Amino acid sequence: MSSFVVALDVGGTSMKGGLVTRSGEVVLTDRRATPRDEGPAAVVGTIRSFIDDLAAAGGGAPAGVGLAVPGLVTADTALYSANIGWRDVPAADFVPLDVPVMLGHDVRTGGLAESVLGAGREVSDFLFLPIGTGIAGAVILGGEPYGGTAGWGGEIGHIPVFPAGEVCACGQIGCLETYASASAVGRRYSARAASPATAEQVAALTVSGDPLAVEVWGEAVEALSLALATYTLLLDPSAIVLGGGLAEAGPLLSDPLAERLRGRLTFRDAPPLRPAALGVNAGMLGAALLGWRAAGIPDAGATWSLDVLKSPRVA
Repeated sequence: MSSFVVALDVGGTSMKGGLVTRSGEVVLTDRRATPRDEGPAAVVGTIRSFIDDLAAAGGGAPAGVGLAVPGLVTADTALYSANIGWRDVPAADFVPLDVPVMLGHDVRTGGLAESVLGAGREVSDFLFLPIGTGIAGAVILGGEPYGGTAGWGGEIGHIPVFPAGEVCACGQIGCLETYASASAVGRRYSARAASPATAEQVAALTVSGDPLAVEVWGEAVEALSLALATYTLLLDPSAIVLGGGLAEAGPLLSDPLAERLRGRLTFRDAPPLRPAALGVNAGMLGAALLGWRAAGIPDAGATWSLDVLKSPRVA
């Protein structure tokens, strides 16, 4: 068996790939643009060439390939992605090599990595909540991501938190994502201030006491507390792991969110909020776990060192 797998995390803008050994050493990482404007066939072709180039850099065929992709997905088929436009693409179509391959949903694959390697390593049930351009979640039950009956499990970003609120891009009213995603925070501040701003800038303005920024940031925290209270009461998680760009605000987000969540859960303790440990590497490292599982190593990652995973080569 080869000493490495190819791991690839496919996003709407870019792809991050790497070679990961059975002991967890990341020997190579690389990035490429996702040519979604050229259509789904072009994206599939780029994935194939990227995997081929990574394997060649490793000196031969890998033991397996793990691939994290957006949209509805099973272990062997990318069923649908509105972001990229493909439908019913078999796993083998992504891989130009005759090796085992396993697909995973991008956010759930990141949640798997946090479960096996990162902030969820010592608990069995938690929510992985990356807050970026949008908001999705990975429900981790018994240490494994739960996708639900049809693969929609974890879509916490579309929980209606303000039923009489703004229309979401999905067509529903008052979704969490409409108030608390990084793009929503920037958009909502910009509309009130009549001046463009990013979520990072809104966070800085909140720290400085800008009234509009404080208001928008507070509404985002309120929306998150409502959604997480519902999640907590339904599934009783051991922890909530916060990731994504907005979570990089650190205590500016986590402190008031923890306080409001405790206030909503009047008859029980709130689960602890933890920062994600793997950052932007979670998807690629989760794909590496899938690659080793495809190769017949189901316990891959159990002995991997987080210090190795966070080496400069992975950053």
